[in-house]
Amino acid sequence: MTRPAGPGLLAALLGAVAAGPLLLYGLSATSDLIIRDLGINAAQFGLLATACFACATVGNASLGRLADAHSDRTLMIVVFALAAVALGVAALAGGFAVLLVAAGLSGLAQSFPNGVTNRILLQRVPAGQRIGWAGIKQSGVQASQLVASLAFPVLAVWVGWRGASVFGMVLVLALMVLALRALAAVDPLEQEVEHEVGAARAAAPPGRRPVTRARQPGVVWALAAFGFLNGLGVQATNVYIPLFAVRELDFSLVAGGATAAVAGAVGVTARIGWGRVMARGVSAPALLLVLALLALAGAGAFFAADAAGSPALLWTAVALHGASALGVSVVLMAALLRSISAASMASASGIVSAGMFGGFTLGPLMMGALISTAGGFEAGWAAVAGAYIACAGLAAFLAARRR
Repeated sequence: MTRPAGPGLLAALLGAVAAGPLLLYGLSATSDLIIRDLGINAAQFGLLATACFACATVGNASLGRLADAHSDRTLMIVVFALAAVALGVAALAGGFAVLLVAAGLSGLAQSFPNGVTNRILLQRVPAGQRIGWAGIKQSGVQASQLVASLAFPVLAVWVGWRGASVFGMVLVLALMVLALRALAAVDPLEQEVEHEVGAARAAAPPGRRPVTRARQPGVVWALAAFGFLNGLGVQATNVYIPLFAVRELDFSLVAGGATAAVAGAVGVTARIGWGRVMARGVSAPALLLVLALLALAGAGAFFAADAAGSPALLWTAVALHGASALGVSVVLMAALLRSISAASMASASGIVSAGMFGGFTLGPLMMGALISTAGGFEAGWAAVAGAYIACAGLAAFLAARRR
């Protein structure tokens, strides 16, 4: 017997968004340990994030139309299964090359969640709840960051970072079972299915969804561009916060992981909060401009913390980062929910996600290269600030165009 969309379905959406990033956040939280264990340097460690996000970029860019043609259940299984395999491979890693493969699989797991969860929102959740739910389910990424940043360092002290990956794999498989049960319990809204896909769905082969060939509107590409610029700063910061705290400010391994955990906790709150702001009708360009300016202030605080050796400034920077740059994703996804139909939602979400993951790919690579130079972390934080300046410029242009 099916029932209306409720907390179970919302938890399923949250888990689908959270599963893929779990490995990379866990590796980041234990970065100092992994670097010493594998005998690599900071720039090489950054290649793990590069491999992860490069695979996610390619997957989002190339598999969106394929995702439009497959069921929600199939895509949810793919998301959780790939995330679990990635964590399992990491647990078996005997060297850096195997860990790179695990990171790449983690990236592929992030090729589908935004598309399938956005489509589920359109087809199974009443219109009045969608934007608010988008904010909550997009907070899954930061929930993953929070859990991994707290749990992986503690587990690593007990069973090593590979053992921590095993615990992560078990968690993801358990989430998959719960998510599939929740999905099966909620039917699509009949009126939404009729309105969005109608005759196209009826003409599709049994068990498959129609593949739309329509060109995406300009708003999709503008959102993708903003996602790319913001993504540069987001993952350049996320991947290296723990290492920065440990190496530059003499934090312990667990305390270093706590910096990323705090960013994740603030990010969870921010995504839910900014989702509610969007639900009240605030325009996406105006909100993106606010977030870009706050993120720029955060980058400035990281630079100042480095120059002054100040833990207080570091915590200020972490809070600003979590409240701003980590909140952008929900605004981008909410903008899509306002303007894209369910029939092409997976492919549109794939394009915007590909933009974000493109930035995620280059950000850690850029940061790793810069902190290995004489400029160190100060050069890296300056580059992050430059990315957010570009974000502010693009958001201001979009806001002017909207007016």
